[in-house]
Amino acid sequence: MLDEFLHEPRVAYFSMEIALRNEIPTYAGGLGVLAGDTVRAAADLTLPLVAVSLISREGYFRQELDAQGRQVEQPASWNPAAFARPLDAKIAVSIDSQPVWIGAWLYVLEGHMGGRQPVLLLDTDLAENSPENRAITHFLYGGDERYRLKQEIVLGIGGVRMLQALGFRDIRQYHMNEGHSALLGLELLRRYSYPPEGLRPGESPYDLPRVREQCNFTTHTPVEAGHDRFTYDLVRQVLNHPIDEATLKHLAGEDNLNMTRLALNLSEYVNGVAERHAEVSQRMFPSYHIHAITNGVHPFTWTAESFRKLYDRYLPGWCHEPERLVRADCSLPDDGIWNAHSDAKRALIEHVQQRTGVALDAQQPVIGFARRMTAYKRPDLLFTDIERLKAIAHRYPFQIVLAGKAHPHDEGGKRLIEQLHRHARTLADTLPIAYLPEYDLDTARLLTAGADIWLNTPLRPLEASGTSGMKAAFNGVPSLSILDGWWIEGCIEGVTGWAIGDHADTSDGDARALYDKLERTVLPLFHDGGDAGWIALMRGAISKNASYFNSHRMMRRYATEAYIR
Repeated sequence: MLDEFLHEPRVAYFSMEIALRNEIPTYAGGLGVLAGDTVRAAADLTLPLVAVSLISREGYFRQELDAQGRQVEQPASWNPAAFARPLDAKIAVSIDSQPVWIGAWLYVLEGHMGGRQPVLLLDTDLAENSPENRAITHFLYGGDERYRLKQEIVLGIGGVRMLQALGFRDIRQYHMNEGHSALLGLELLRRYSYPPEGLRPGESPYDLPRVREQCNFTTHTPVEAGHDRFTYDLVRQVLNHPIDEATLKHLAGEDNLNMTRLALNLSEYVNGVAERHAEVSQRMFPSYHIHAITNGVHPFTWTAESFRKLYDRYLPGWCHEPERLVRADCSLPDDGIWNAHSDAKRALIEHVQQRTGVALDAQQPVIGFARRMTAYKRPDLLFTDIERLKAIAHRYPFQIVLAGKAHPHDEGGKRLIEQLHRHARTLADTLPIAYLPEYDLDTARLLTAGADIWLNTPLRPLEASGTSGMKAAFNGVPSLSILDGWWIEGCIEGVTGWAIGDHADTSDGDARALYDKLERTVLPLFHDGGDAGWIALMRGAISKNASYFNSHRMMRRYATEAYIR
């Protein structure tokens, strides 16, 4: 099975997490979902990739919520043998001055258009390893800094060695999806080092230009504090340097090993994931040229079945060339759009009833909000002024569906979930609110397709890109969002959705702007503007946003700007 993927040059795409399917919990959130969409788009476009990630046998976690909204994390164990095939090759890396053996599983991602892409899932749960080292690839983002560094050694250094051991000897480019895999550059430096006897005094033993020529780096984090760092005391204990420490400090930082700095210094092509994010990153790292390739979502994956059928009938070929959706303005009938959305909304309402017991009204608008629950996402912004929210809901009835996990160590995020549940209880007689537990791929598909309005309220400029609003757009759902990330590019006021505030409002100003926009523009259009007015907005979301903010456009840009140089 592996042999079919070894006959042509490939791009090696490294990501700590990757969303392959709902039953495989090797993802935590947007980074992993993007990675999955990247590989799916590569399959559709027959762009030869090989993805490298971790097996994460215990997954991220399965979220349970009690009646008070307290999050309880349960194991998300899965059986790799049910979905992937173990490969024969084993390689070793040195961790804590002892060999750690790594195996790999092959998952073949099969696209809906017949494309196939190999995904290697690295696994240290082998008999050759100690119990401690067998657990390195068990928990996605689990444990302490030491555990995380071990995982990043396995991913970066182990991933490069595994590719070679399996016969992937013609790697065109190494693409690092965030800095977790930056140690792969150290392995390449070790591989492309000069023999010491041929060096002159003071000359570097490493072919740095050759390594840079082979590496690309996509950064997703718009704040310096969000990048992985490891103290050199820890690095000396855990990582038996594949290169000398002086060179490592020159590349990764003098004070600690900064994985983003390392990736920046070892990559010829670096990009942010939206135009604004690239600008922010450029200010953070002024010595580097940061390109901008705005993220996109996979068309087939994130389009509800009812809309797929509609597009197939009136815009054939949209799945391979989603830019054809630009013709939605004139090619899709009103009743077709409305009926497709009604089907998607009905599916969401049934799911909400089943999972939460909350009964929603199909005739009233549904606001959807689903993110990782953490402070900068501001899921509580909508509830800043409860009395005003009640007044708006009394005049223009609406409903809210929420979802999202908080990281197990993010106590503030967990408190936000409890707070949202308190608000739901307080407003129960005025405003139906449902919180869906266990936010996963299936829930995301239902929610982004079935909502009427997609809400996003991050603290700017902390939303690097965001993709859930793009998913909603494929289903004709307009966004109501803070001007940050992709929405700065996607917002055409009153055509694709609406902006909340301007580019510099405070939290208080954003809350007032949100209430004003809901009360004076969004909800009146839904209730009093007639079906034609709302359907025109849905057309705008499809024709202006879905036609552009898709993974096919994203991957074509990566191919022409980063991979083929």
